[in-house]
Amino acid sequence: MVLAIIFLIVALLSVVAFLKQIKLKNYLAVFFAAASALSFGFFSIATIICSLTDAPFCS
Repeated sequence: MVLAIIFLIVALLSVVAFLKQIKLKNYLAVFFAAASALSFGFFSIATIICSLTDAPFCS
């Protein structure tokens, strides 16, 4: 569960970086910030769901 919280914090920081880089029009950084926000966000949400419930995709 601690790992999921750390992943969620990283995802939130990536969203902040994504919004900041859109303002600065730094498109390479926008791509990497969006990719990291999506990947870390997905894994944090999936880990939290798997630890709280018995979902079928948690084997």
